Amino acid sequence: MNATTDITAIRAAFETDLQAIATEQDLQHVRDRYLGRKQGTVATLMRSLANAPAETKPALGKSANALKRDIEQALSKKGTALRTSMKSTDSLDVTLPGRELAFGRRHPLTIIREQIETIFETMGFETLQGPQVEDDYHNFEALNMPADHPARDMQDTFYLDQSIPGTGDPALPATLLRTHTSGMQIRYMETHTPPVRIIAPGLVYRRDTPDLTHSPMFMQVEGLVVDQGITMADLKGTLVEFLQAFFDTETKVTFRPSFFPYTEPSAEVFISCVFCSGNGCSVCKTTGWLEILGCGMVHPAVFEAVGYDPELYTGWAFGIGIDRVALLKYRVEDIRLFYDNDLRLLEQFPH
Repeated sequence: MNATTDITAIRAAFETDLQAIATEQDLQHVRDRYLGRKQGTVATLMRSLANAPAETKPALGKSANALKRDIEQALSKKGTALRTSMKSTDSLDVTLPGRELAFGRRHPLTIIREQIETIFETMGFETLQGPQVEDDYHNFEALNMPADHPARDMQDTFYLDQSIPGTGDPALPATLLRTHTSGMQIRYMETHTPPVRIIAPGLVYRRDTPDLTHSPMFMQVEGLVVDQGITMADLKGTLVEFLQAFFDTETKVTFRPSFFPYTEPSAEVFISCVFCSGNGCSVCKTTGWLEILGCGMVHPAVFEAVGYDPELYTGWAFGIGIDRVALLKYRVEDIRLFYDNDLRLLEQFPH
């Protein structure tokens, strides 16, 4: 048999083997049989051409190369057809179990904020949002904080320009990242007359060194009620109702005198420890109580700043840290975990 006959026979045999391929394994066997570098049929044919007559060698070499190219293209096309067929079969196999969809989850701080908003909205409060970049007047001055108040110290406040009280041009207002959402109380009262019943949740910023319970950025909710005849009893009744609705009806609440420049009288509110039910543990330092928020009756100077008559109107305000409440609610020990975006934590909360 001459080389021309060999090429024709190889091509015919390959066509038969190609039609018999049904799996990826079959495809590999045929590829090895014909295109193997040492023992493959095409490689053996190429070596045999060395003994062909000189006048026929160029034509035979061209035919052998065409055979190799055709075999490679046919096997490549067959492989693509096999993979497409397998994918099509997989997608139509209705007996396979369904693929579980990955659902996103709300952040735990979002869950807490929405719970707080819902409780106060059921009591008739309006929820407000305000600017995170605030001016000195709404953040400090109108809230009865003079220029030398410790809260205005550079160690506490992120100022955004050089017009810091006592350091810049007094004709220019200082801008800063708000240290609390109380500025929304001033902004609301400037454009609304009593009665007032609002809460203002949002991010606030302070120059705190991050640790287990402190962060330079955290979430806070401020509340304000103003009308004629508002008393400390209204404040106590509302906050007790809120705290027992948020934690549970067995939660004990106590008020202790304190000081805040924008309220007088002022108080700190404590709840019975959620870890030991008030029996005393390391978290509450064996006292059975945990500080939860600050509050008080609105200072007359605040009313004067917004044009309210302090002889006619009274009111109360409070502020509570959402992050701190979340630590207690979810028994999380480190506030920084809420901002690390670690899925191992976030996936534990409901959708």
